[in-house]
Amino acid sequence: MKTLLKITNKRAIANSGRMVCIPKQYLSISSIYQYLLILIFMVSVNGYSQSLDQYLEEAAENNPALQASFKGYQASLEKTNQVTLENPQLNIGVFTRPMELLMGNQRAEASVMQMFPWFGMLKTQKDEATLMAEAKYEEFRQQRNVLLYQVKETYFQLQQLQNSIEITESNLDILKSLEELAIIRYQGGNTSDAVSSVSAAVRRPTRSGQQNGGSDGMGMGGGSSSSSSGASSSGGSAMSSMGSGGGSGKLTDVLRLQVQIKALESDLQQLEVDKRPFLVRFNQLLGRDKNEPLEFETEISTQKNIGWEFTMLEQILETNPMLLMLEKEGLVYQKQGEMAKLEGKPMFGLGLNYMVFSPRPEMGAPGGMNGMDYMPAGMGNNMVMPMATVSLPIYRKKYKAMESESKLYWEANEKQKEDLQRTLETEFESILVSIKDATRKVTLLEEQIELTKQTMELSVTSYANEGSSFEEVLNIQRELLDFRLNLLNTKIEREIQFARVETLIGI
Repeated sequence: MKTLLKITNKRAIANSGRMVCIPKQYLSISSIYQYLLILIFMVSVNGYSQSLDQYLEEAAENNPALQASFKGYQASLEKTNQVTLENPQLNIGVFTRPMELLMGNQRAEASVMQMFPWFGMLKTQKDEATLMAEAKYEEFRQQRNVLLYQVKETYFQLQQLQNSIEITESNLDILKSLEELAIIRYQGGNTSDAVSSVSAAVRRPTRSGQQNGGSDGMGMGGGSSSSSSGASSSGGSAMSSMGSGGGSGKLTDVLRLQVQIKALESDLQQLEVDKRPFLVRFNQLLGRDKNEPLEFETEISTQKNIGWEFTMLEQILETNPMLLMLEKEGLVYQKQGEMAKLEGKPMFGLGLNYMVFSPRPEMGAPGGMNGMDYMPAGMGNNMVMPMATVSLPIYRKKYKAMESESKLYWEANEKQKEDLQRTLETEFESILVSIKDATRKVTLLEEQIELTKQTMELSVTSYANEGSSFEEVLNIQRELLDFRLNLLNTKIEREIQFARVETLIGI
């Protein structure tokens, strides 16, 4: 199924059992234009990395549940080839004793009869089978879109975990720099280099901004264990070299920092453990072995066009797979109503009856017993008799009930479609609010992070030079960590909401 994500002609399904297609009638000029608009939205709204695109294609090709759904669609296509005339009936009879008739002795008889439905019945049946196959295709599209959404969601959750690890590691570097500054103040040394080190750690971008991802054999760049061990060893060596302390700093400042460093080291270990379930789920969605390593981008960057939301709802209502499936099912019910009317019409049958005769000898004498015992010789010529038959559907209650049934199903289908349209509109508006709220929060958090960095640098400088409150420095450091994690979570949530929009569109 290498072309599961491509738009193809319906005829392609006959040439390749691995190809997913869009029925031919979908490919009108207007629909092609709509699909192009959607594809432009997909490229402009979400700047997904090449690796995610590859994972999506791999999932579409290898996921067992999606393959099963595609096979079901292929099976439904075969229904159109099953609409034919009824098989003709052939009857053959052989007499154990010849039947003596005037034209000879009848030895055997054979007849063949072909029944024909009312005009238009076969075409209506084929149209119904085609519409049912198209409804099955829309069901397959919906299952494919749900799968792709699950792949994207898991991918973003893994990005969230990895970036959380990198943000925590960056914060750990800040704490270690603060620890060095606190030790120097406690010992009474020169704090200028330590202040510069803290400022550099605060301004240093996370590893995701520098390396754009990596792999540790489990799927993403790690490094928490090495940083943790480094932090532990530095803390131990610092405590052993501080001595009695002759500066203006406090030993409690150093100890509090080391407590926080230990807590962050523990958080890093837990984040590494938390990755495992997502890695297993991601591999299973792709149809891989659960332990297969993964590599993907950790940088999160969304590019969106202004005003895309104004046309997107219309596109959703025109291309959503569930809506299209209900539309096809409604047409199926209409065809079933037409079939019920046609079944109430007579059926015709045409055939031939062939009778086999053998010559009969003359029996008796002319004039004897007033001619009662005389039978002339039979010629024995075989005979062909054309036949015609017609059915009489006089019991109308059955056909009227079938028409009423199809009409009620169609009316129920229309109500379901109306309800789904309203649900999609509501869901889209909810997603749109979430995206706009996330975009606003991203801008706010980026500004807060920049201001907090400046505040952090000023507070560290004040602490190093004037011995101001160390509690204030720790509070600002915690705020910086919270802002960075909130920014990450908001960006991930926005990406997930964009993925939900794509699922509703259902290309």
